[in-house]
Amino acid sequence: MAKAQDYGFGAFAFPRGWFMIGRTEDATETPSSVRYFGTDMVLYRGKSGKARLVEAYCPHMGAHLAKNTTSYIVLDGEHVQGESIRCPFHGWRFDENGQCDHIPYSDFIPKAACLKTFPVTEFAGILWTWYDPEGLEPDYPLPSFGNHYGEPGWVEWNMAHLGDLDIHGCEIVDNMADLGHMVPVHGSTECIYFSNEFVDHVVHQYFGTRHRNEVANHEYNMLMLDTWRTGPGILESDMQGRFPGFWLIASTPIDDGRERVWSGIMVQVNDGTQAPSAEDIALAREFSMNAVHGLGQDVEIWANKRDCINPMALPADGPYGRLRTWYRQFFNPRDKAAELQKRVNGRTVTLDLREAKGIAVDVFHAPPQKALQSA
Repeated sequence: MAKAQDYGFGAFAFPRGWFMIGRTEDATETPSSVRYFGTDMVLYRGKSGKARLVEAYCPHMGAHLAKNTTSYIVLDGEHVQGESIRCPFHGWRFDENGQCDHIPYSDFIPKAACLKTFPVTEFAGILWTWYDPEGLEPDYPLPSFGNHYGEPGWVEWNMAHLGDLDIHGCEIVDNMADLGHMVPVHGSTECIYFSNEFVDHVVHQYFGTRHRNEVANHEYNMLMLDTWRTGPGILESDMQGRFPGFWLIASTPIDDGRERVWSGIMVQVNDGTQAPSAEDIALAREFSMNAVHGLGQDVEIWANKRDCINPMALPADGPYGRLRTWYRQFFNPRDKAAELQKRVNGRTVTLDLREAKGIAVDVFHAPPQKALQSA
């Protein structure tokens, strides 16, 4: 299992960025154990309804704050009090800032009795955290996801957990530059256009293809995708096919060389003047599950491949090298990001058959600025 250092990405084991840590329903008043960025953590929801994320082990004697069902702290309903969490071992309580604010048997509370806390943002039915090895505030916003979540006429996504993979995140990100797998893995029958555009912390993939599955109600009878990554952990895609759809793929490091992957799709079923019918919702769910199955085809490959430190890449494969240079910016101090962005910003066209197929040349040249919209 290769690690970031093996790929030579930079100074840090884990990249800077926004990452999914769970679905909204995963945070409850019953603390749960999670692990991300090589750190055991506890996720819980305070009495105010706000989700909290703290390091897992009590600084007193090392007890895990969530892995307990038999302590009377748990049995008596004292595990979460207000916004605070109590250790099930000795009952030390830690507030929303991680500071110990009560010890049942002592008026003296050591200043060092504190837990590391992690930021949690709840948006679009998902729990997000900002991770930065330097401990700095976000240098780019959480995306707005097209502002479609909760928009009339759209059926919201149901994020599916697709697996915990013993693979470095870069090999998931590699898909952004990978034209060659579209036919054998995903069933494209005639790829028309494929390009990548690098814009600072965002990278786009513009792709048009004819497909073995039905692609209806489109001028060129193609599945057309504008797909972009906002940093290392969030992939979004505008899909124009049988239905307009908006796809999210989220991947988060569990450990260096191990990733957790989720996916979900929002589907537009009408113009928003009426509520989606039961039939609309059923069709949207079927469409979204078929698309999520498409990512499952990738997941099966990722789960069973060996590490690829140096791809034996052909020009027709896509710009793997440029993409990995873009990816490096998140593994290095922030003051080095601009230099790496300058090296890659711009567009690479891997395939263009538009003129030969009688397709307007301005198709697939959507402006990238929409990817920079924030929640």
